[in-house]
Amino acid sequence: MTNPNGSGSNKDKFLYPRHRYYGEVKPEYIVFNANLQEFAQRVSYTCNLETGGKIAPEVAFRQIKSCWNQLKRSYKGLGIEDEPPNDEDGSKGA
Repeated sequence: MTNPNGSGSNKDKFLYPRHRYYGEVKPEYIVFNANLQEFAQRVSYTCNLETGGKIAPEVAFRQIKSCWNQLKRSYKGLGIEDEPPNDEDGSKGA
């Protein structure tokens, strides 16, 4: 994957792109964002493998469901769901 000093090869940067986080800076949000990006990458690969006929639809479904459950556990484990929403204008939303 990447080197311990944080610099990855061009191949790693291409295969595992990471994008900067622009949301509210809290450690749990940054960790969840990294997990969310990994989830999106895995789902994309799985969809492409299924579309290309390399894996069966049932296998793709199980893999995506497993990734989803892992993401949900991460979200709950980070305690994000316990925090009330932070609206800038003070409204409750629609």
